[in-house]
Formats: sequence, C-alpha cells, structure tokens
Amino acid sequence: MLWQIDVALKPERSDPEGQAVKHEAEGIGVTGIDDVRHVRVFVIEADLERDNIDRIASGLLADPVVDQYAIGGPVLDEDGTQIVQVVRKPGVMDPVEASMRKGIADMGLAVDAVRTARKYYLYGSLSADDAEQVGEKVLANDIIEQIIVGPEKIDIAHGSKAPFEKVIVPLLEADDDEMVRISSEGVLSLNLAEMTEIQTYFRKLGRNPTDIELETLAQTWSEHCVHKTFRGIINYNGEIIDNLLKETVVRVTRELDKPWCLSVFVDNAGVIEFDDEFGIAFKVETHNHPSAIEPYGGAGTGIGGVIRDPMGTGMGAKPIFNTDVFCFGPPDLPDDEIAKGSLHPRRIMRGVVSGVRDYGNRMGIPTINGSVFFDKKYTSNCLVYCGDAALIPKDLVTGDARTGDLVVVLGGRTGRDGIHGATFSSVELHEETSSSHVQIGDAITEKKTLDVLLQARDRGLYSCITDCGAGGLSSAVGEMGEELGAEVDLDKVPLKYEGLTYWEIWISEAQERMVIAVPPEHEQAVHDLCASENVESTTIGAFTDTKRLVLRYEGDQVCDVEMAFLHDGVPRLERKAVWEDPTTAEPKLPASDNFGGDLKKILAAWNVCSKEWIVRQYDHEVQGASVLKPMVGVENDGPGDASIVAPVLGSNRGVIVSNGMNPKYGAIDPYHMAASAIDEALRNIVAVGGNLDRVALLDNFCWGNPDKPDRLGGLVRAAQACYDVAIVYGTPFISGKDSLNNEYQVPGGTIAIPPSLLISAIAVMPDVARAVSMDAKADGNAVFAVGLTKDELGGSHYYDIHGEVGRNVPQVDAEFGLKVFGALCGAIGSGLVRSCHDCSEGGIAVAAAEMAFAGGLGMQIELGGVPCSDDAKDDAKLLFSESNSRFIVEVEPDKVDAFTAAMAAVPCGRIGSVTDGDSFKVVALGDNAVIDEPIADLKESWQAPLRW
Repeated sequence: MLWQIDVALKPERSDPEGQAVKHEAEGIGVTGIDDVRHVRVFVIEADLERDNIDRIASGLLADPVVDQYAIGGPVLDEDGTQIVQVVRKPGVMDPVEASMRKGIADMGLAVDAVRTARKYYLYGSLSADDAEQVGEKVLANDIIEQIIVGPEKIDIAHGSKAPFEKVIVPLLEADDDEMVRISSEGVLSLNLAEMTEIQTYFRKLGRNPTDIELETLAQTWSEHCVHKTFRGIINYNGEIIDNLLKETVVRVTRELDKPWCLSVFVDNAGVIEFDDEFGIAFKVETHNHPSAIEPYGGAGTGIGGVIRDPMGTGMGAKPIFNTDVFCFGPPDLPDDEIAKGSLHPRRIMRGVVSGVRDYGNRMGIPTINGSVFFDKKYTSNCLVYCGDAALIPKDLVTGDARTGDLVVVLGGRTGRDGIHGATFSSVELHEETSSSHVQIGDAITEKKTLDVLLQARDRGLYSCITDCGAGGLSSAVGEMGEELGAEVDLDKVPLKYEGLTYWEIWISEAQERMVIAVPPEHEQAVHDLCASENVESTTIGAFTDTKRLVLRYEGDQVCDVEMAFLHDGVPRLERKAVWEDPTTAEPKLPASDNFGGDLKKILAAWNVCSKEWIVRQYDHEVQGASVLKPMVGVENDGPGDASIVAPVLGSNRGVIVSNGMNPKYGAIDPYHMAASAIDEALRNIVAVGGNLDRVALLDNFCWGNPDKPDRLGGLVRAAQACYDVAIVYGTPFISGKDSLNNEYQVPGGTIAIPPSLLISAIAVMPDVARAVSMDAKADGNAVFAVGLTKDELGGSHYYDIHGEVGRNVPQVDAEFGLKVFGALCGAIGSGLVRSCHDCSEGGIAVAAAEMAFAGGLGMQIELGGVPCSDDAKDDAKLLFSESNSRFIVEVEPDKVDAFTAAMAAVPCGRIGSVTDGDSFKVVALGDNAVIDEPIADLKESWQAPLRW
C-alpha cells in the first residue's frame, strides 16, 4: 500500500526556503507571487496500518514544535495556488531516502520502498505556465529531476534485475571509421590510435573484447586517470618535450629532494612531515563537468571525492580541513547571453556553494580556505576545485595489497550515478548531457565509513586501501592489483536498486565507496566492525598472483585482461603545441586626479568583492583546531590571506593553507599567470607568519582542448613556469591534477575557459602563536609597503573596469621574491609586525583599504613612499599595479626602527599610518589627495555585490 505524508512548517512560522524561491522567481521575471510555502513529501510503500504511518510521520519526519503534517491529503490550503512538485528521476540517488529507511527500521517497522519529493505552493495571481517556468528555471534541474505542475500523487517506480547477456564487441575486423564510432557511441573517449592498440591486443588473443573489457580500458586510459597529455610527447615550437609532467612539476620535487616529503605523486594524496609522529596528506581535485550540469550534486561529490583521497592514502588519514576554489560566469549575466543547454551562472553558483557546504558541514570537517573567480568564459563550463588535508601517522604512509588478500568494498552502494564520469570529463561539454554522468553524494554514509576505517586501520585489519573515484571499482581494484592480479565477482557488489548491467556495476562512480585489501584471517573482524557502525561491507573477490584482471558475473567470466596491458598499454600521444607572444597593446588611459571612484569599482568587482555570503555557509571551526579563520578583523568580516589550524591537541604546531590563482593574466601569457599564482600562494603563507622552510605546492591545471595547438602551447608555458619559479623558492610539488577539454560546444565552434592554474600551498608552522592577521590594529601605527611596484597593469582590475586588458602582465622575479619573503618572515618572527596583507588583485590601494575597513580604522597613505621602478612613477600604477612579491605591513611606532633595519636589504618604504578617523586618504606624488573616501563607503562597495 502507498502512503503519502506531506510535511510543512506551521502557518505562523516563516518559510525561508519559500521566500528564497519567491526571490529567485522574481529574479527571472515571474511576478504576481504573494507567498511561497515549501512542503516535504514522503511516499512509503509498506504493509502498515495508519497508526504506524502516524508514528513515522510524528516521530521521524516532522518536528512537532515547528511542523505540521498530513497523511493522504494536502497539508496546506490549495485555494488560489499553483502547485509545483519536484521529483528525482528514477535511478538518481537520494540520500534522504536511505536515511529514512534507516530511521524507520530503527523504529522496528519494515517498508518495501520509499521516495521523497519537494512540493511548492505558489500563492498569488500566476498561471500554470508561470508555475512551470518557476519549476524549470528555479526549482528543478532537468538533468536529474522532473517537475509536476499540479497536486498529483507521487508514485514509486520499481526496477527489475537486468537480464544477463554477455556482449561481445566486433572489433577485430572493424575499420578506422567503425572503431571511431564504437568509441564515440560508447562514450569511451578513446582516440583512433588507442582503439587500434586495443584491436591489435585482442587480435593476438584471437578473440573480440567484451563490452566490459573495453569499458575497463577506457576508464584506465582516460585523460582524467592517466594524464595522457602531460605524459605524452609534445612538439612545442619545434622543441620536443618527452613527458611534460616529468620535465616540469615532478622535476622540481626530484631536484629539491626535501627529506620532509614523505610520499609524492604515487598515492591518492601527497604527504609531508608534520612532526615526529604525524604527516599531513593534501589533495585538491576538480569536479567541473558534473558541476556544470548538476551544480549541487556535482560540487557535493567533488568535496566528498577529495575527502576520500586522503582517506585512501597510505593506510588512511583523518581529514582536518577542506578548501574550495570556484570559477563561474558573472552572476549578473543577461539570460540571452547564456548558451543553449547551460544553466545561469547565478544558479550554478548557488548550487555549487550549497553542495560543498552541505557535504563538508555534515562530515564535520572545517572549510577554511578558498577563492572565487568570475569570467564570462566560465559561464557554460564552471570550475570547481575542492581540497582536503588529513593527519596520518608517519608509519602508515604506505600500504600494499598482497596475494591472497580479499577485495572488500564498504560504504555506499553501487548505482547508475556517475557512469562514464572519467571518460565524460575527458571530452568537451555540449547541450545534450545524460544524468548518468552525475553522482549524488551522501555525506552521512561517508562520515560513518571514515569512522569505521580509522578503527580498522588502528587495529591493523587491512593491508591497503583506496577510494572508488573516477572509474569506480574498475580503477580502484585495477590500481590496487596492478602488480598482482585480481578476480572479482560482480554479482556480489551491493546495489542501490535493480537493473544495472555487469559493466555498469564495474565502472559506476557511485559515491562513498572504499576498497580495502583484507587478509583472510581478518575478514570476519572487518565485517563485524562495519556492522557495529551500520556500514555495509562485502567481500567481492581476491588479489591473485596471475597479473591478470578477471571479472565474473553469475559465474560467467566476462573479462580477462593482462594488468600490464591495462596499465602500460596506452599508446603515448604526440601533439603539436605552439605559442606566439601576445599582441594586445598597452592602453593609454586619461590622467585623473581622483581615483576614489575607481577604487570603489574595483572593490565591487566580482573577483575582488567580499565572499562572506559563501564563507558564512561553511563551518570553519568544527574540530576546534582553527587558529586563523577565513575572515578576520574587528567584525570578523575582513579577507584573511591564509588560514591556520593546529590539528594535534596540546601542540602549538600548525598547518597553514593558502592558494594563488589569477585567470586574467592567462589571457595575456599563461607563463606569467602560473608564476604569479605560485608567488601569490607563497605571499599568503608569509603574510600570516609562515616561512618557506617547509612549504609544499599542489598544481591543478584546468585548460581547454589540448588537441588545439594554441591551447597546448599555453599549457606548456604554464608548466614551465611551475618549474622555473618553484625551484628558486625551494617549494616542491607533492601532488596535482589536470582537467582538460574544458570547452563548451556552441554553433560555429567552442567556448574555452581562460587558462586556469590553481596553486595550493601548505606549510608547517612551528608555533601558531606567531600568527598575524591582515586587519589594521591601532591608531598611530606606521604603514609600510614592502616589495617593488612596477609598470604591470596588464590583466589588472584597474584596466578591466576601463574595458581594457593590456600587455604588461605582472611577472615574477623569484630570486628577488625570495629575498623579500625571507626578510619579512624574519621581521614577523621577531614580533615586529602588527598586521600584514599581501598585494594582489587591485594592488596597493585595495590591500590598504581592506586592512583599514577590516580593522574598523582609517588610514592615510602617501604614494611618494612606495618603492617602485622608474617606469611606475605614476599615480594609477602605484595605486593599482598588481606586481608580485609585495605586502602592506603595519608596525607599532616603537618598533619602526627595528623593522626598517630588518628590511634593509629589500625595497621597503614607509607610506603612511593608521588613523582613528573614518576615512581612507591617499596623497599622490604631487601632494594632492587622489583618494579621500569614507571607510564605510569603501566597505559597502566591497560587501554589497554578494550580499545575497
């Protein structure tokens, strides 16, 4: 029997979700809505009496203090309303359903099936067409959901077990066109050379491959998993580069050979030494394409997936903080500028932020560092970078499966979500996309899985662990068994629902699943431990000594390939890359004697303005280890440079995390974009009191189609910069990831994202008591500019507000920067600095203004004191140049002489003082005030754009 329970807030209660829908509906031009009320719908199929359904409604689904519910009928008055219901499409994961089943079982009741939906009562004078528009543009995502306009009852769809039919792919006699067709229609993302290599392999075996064998090779050989572009052969302007990754990023680490790098480029995350007992594992991943088509689920599983990376590093690590960096189209972009098939950037942004928020907060992991960038070219292809750091005992940094170990999968069940995710991420986006590429995460399941794994690790119950990421079980088991061999019975894998074929089970990227290698003598202990924590675990196979991957389904062998071919058989790509110097000109802007308006425009620019609306949604204090948080100052709303946590109770030793990125520079030259990103990440470390003695970097390249020589040329330049700058700064790379093919197909071509490189930096801080924040502290303190300002307005926000790009992009002199960083580190370590803020977007003017309003104080600046090159002696350049390796520093009067002496070897000039007034005043080279603005007005300009 079907029972429907509708739950809504009591009429006297404000409905925040309903009000948000009303606001968004008005934003898309739907008027006439007086009020919106949100109803949660629960459908239960069970042989239960009405009184038991009442028990479920009152005891599990509704809060008696704030909620009301109705069984089998409307919970709200339906007169004068349009009703829109949102239901997930069959096969799309719904974590609420799983929690609901568990809750009902805990009540001692049994149900056959459950389903949830959302219902919205739109009160006012609007038509069914208006309601449908609200449903399509505000309430639902057609990729995973369907809308129902009207009060129809919600049904439960039942699946059935897929009949077993082993599929043989006729590849041996296929010509080139047929092989390309097989790859394209199967979403394998294998090129002709790769298909030919596979054809040759199976010709030697004398048989055609099965569908699952092709799928396994496609996942393992995908750009996402094997980084074919970086590891291939590149002809760059006539120079042959054999393995770009090895010759740049990895080369830095190899040549620096830091003994505190415990594990690099060999596991799911890089690991550096924290203290005598622990290491810190750190990884940053991207989840771009899924987030573009289903922002909430894509971003949620992005953060969930990267949390599993340290969980699956060595013998398992305990997460201590998350990071996130997002790139979106402008939130105010007109609807008519959105490509067909794309969601509006505002909707993508809301969904992405919500996805990361809900997953991280529910896991109990603080999100403490991040950035947000906006550019029109990100509109159809957003970027979602998610990071996680975790604490791991130093003696558990490595682990290996052994012959005879059992393959045990635990955590979430396997569904159709995420199928072809790895290969999907290796192609360009277009308007027709399947919901099977999207995963929907369940943070509670992952939290339980984490807790049980840490117990199993400490009891020594397994010998190796990894997560089911891209490629699902295919990649997890394939990687763990690479040197051994493995046999798996696919029909033993727990499923979310019936209907999956054997190959879908194998490559599904359904979330919250980990794979461990368990010695047979520990099998029962593992299952008992998991059961005690309500975590599902199943033995699905074993690791062998055959060096072959063998898969069975219902006793029938469906796959038998050599591990050597699976992991080493992919042919290396040979691509051409070209680079030509930029042709953009340096604009001539008219002279001005008042830059106050320009400063407010830059502060209000999407890339500069306050991101407090995002930060406040994250819990950045859970676990109680946060020392320096994302927002600082007298009202805790100033933009911190980096964050610090002290992860070991009773120890003052800390971890600093920061990031650097500026896609605007990439439009001029990706080399200088990459160099500046490294410099910025390190500046942020230094600004909060860290030093470069133990700093590690992560690289995350997001690029366009590498088959296009100009795109690949820019990628080569960015990678070269990583080597050139990091080797001088002495900062090794410990991990990284690339996400290529970030282009969106439109009629007549594609739209490529800007060249985008995120550099994440992590540093060990010996004593967190030395931490410094960026907010101005006291009236009368001196203000210094440290570093050299140059004629480098190319790609700046000053040019941007005037509709220009420019050519003189900020460049990095790493030898010079190293001296600046070293001197400032020494001064901060000696207690000579009261506050410090790095100069980045918007230059000195923005950095100084942010310090002032974060501290609730005024400031007076004299440009004549700014150390600068001869060609930068211009008011606009001194104010807004974005030259690297620069800081604004606040020093108490009695420490000015000591600070000046400490900085004697580097450019450092006293440029003003902190005041107790309410204005920010800048005196130009000609002694006239070129900026004189109330601090409150500057702060309002900065905060208003994203005060959503």
